[in-house]
Amino acid sequence: MDRQEKVVTSLAGSVVEAVGASLAPVDAELARRYPGDPGTRQPVHTVYVPGDDFTADTVRTWGDRALDALDEHAPDAASLARVLGLPGELAGPVHERVRAKLASEPVEDLRIDFEDGYGARSDAEEDEDAARAARLVHEAYENGTAAPYTGIRMKCLEAAVRDRGIRTLDIFLSGLMAAGGLPAGLVLTLPKVTYAEQVTAMVRLAEEFEKAHALEPGRIGFEIQIETSQSILAADGTATVARMIDAAGGRATGLHYGTFDYSACVGVSAAYQSSDHPAADHAKAVMQVAAAGTGVRVCDGSTNVLPVGPTAQVHEAWRLHYGLTRRALARAYYQGWDMHPAHLPTRYAAVYAFYREGLEPAAARLAGYAAKAGGAVLDEPATARALSGYLLRGLDCGALDTDEVARLTGLGRADLESFAIPRR
Repeated sequence: MDRQEKVVTSLAGSVVEAVGASLAPVDAELARRYPGDPGTRQPVHTVYVPGDDFTADTVRTWGDRALDALDEHAPDAASLARVLGLPGELAGPVHERVRAKLASEPVEDLRIDFEDGYGARSDAEEDEDAARAARLVHEAYENGTAAPYTGIRMKCLEAAVRDRGIRTLDIFLSGLMAAGGLPAGLVLTLPKVTYAEQVTAMVRLAEEFEKAHALEPGRIGFEIQIETSQSILAADGTATVARMIDAAGGRATGLHYGTFDYSACVGVSAAYQSSDHPAADHAKAVMQVAAAGTGVRVCDGSTNVLPVGPTAQVHEAWRLHYGLTRRALARAYYQGWDMHPAHLPTRYAAVYAFYREGLEPAAARLAGYAAKAGGAVLDEPATARALSGYLLRGLDCGALDTDEVARLTGLGRADLESFAIPRR
């Protein structure tokens, strides 16, 4: 017969209540500043296209050019595996899925660029291109040809280009509203942010636009591009990027690392400017810690080595891009920039290999955790969040299928999401 233990306490209920009351402001602050990941899909990349080059068929053109590059330089699974060093068991599934992705959804996130990739134009020319971009984006969402996420990168809010950047933003957003409203996948990028006050100014622009069109407060969010040393470390030695997230008041959706602007800012010579340089690693580590728990996603930068020219040169560029992408994924930078259509095959090959090679061990660990079966590894709720998040990301990008994940884990998507969302 089991013995029933006698429960004894010493703290009065009033003490517990007083402690709760004293920590109520902290509870509220935690909830406000650290709401956790939004649980929405994060694209695996962002494609930048100059504002004057953007057309109605940009997304399809990029997909077709990527397929042409794959057909020319790695036409089958075995040749792609040789170039990238893929294990034999992954070669077929990865090659097949890459081709399918390029045919169906080659671009997950498109940014129409009015900053460095566009340059200085006459006001009339930029006005025209911004208005045309709004029209084409609206039409793409209407006819189902848009990338899941689409928007613009305006010029920054530094004095020399501030008015021009604001005007382009206004023309683009106003054009979308005139055409029928802001699309659900709208993304805006604010580049070259150095002070939190610039983020505050962007918030004001968003607020005023929302008021002018009777939009729900907070409807317009934006990404903050980290391209200067001052955005990482302020003059007083504090982490500026954390201030920027706070200054955004919940509107910040992402932190995007600018590989070449940041590298040049800290004095890295051109030959060594890369997303795996120690200076880049430091900046992104600061970004990652500042964004953790806030719901703001971190995005890696790009490589400027393009997969063009003879096959041997393309293969060398592909190996570089594949390696940088795999390195970023292992460091939890799940998104990066792609600058050329021929980068798409290795973007998706790296992403798909990353998720497919870890599918069975991740699924087994999560299934064991869900069943409380135990095993050689003692997993905690935080690990279950990581495992389910990993599988959800794989599903979102097309690396994994719902049926195979369900078969291996015994869990549906709703179950995965329940594990992935942290509870306070």
